Amino acid sequence: MRKSRFTEDQIIGVLREQEAGATTAEVCHRHGISEQTFYRWKAKCGGMGPSDAQRLKGLEDENRRLKELLAESMLDVAALKDLLAKN
Repeated sequence: MRKSRFTEDQIIGVLREQEAGATTAEVCHRHGISEQTFYRWKAKCGGMGPSDAQRLKGLEDENRRLKELLAESMLDVAALKDLLAKN
């Protein structure tokens, strides 16, 4: 997955600028992003504060780790089943 140029705090700052009264096009032009990117960020981080975004990132990392562990254990189970089926 490609790393974003913007941190979660910066994304929230951009969203707050637009909420403060600046137009979406103006904010997007100032930060060098497309309007599609802005609306994607708004859907993901709309009502969050910096601490919420940090917590979300931690949960996403933990979820990714747990999915990797599950996939590894499923491979182990499949290999053991194949081994037992051959005997």
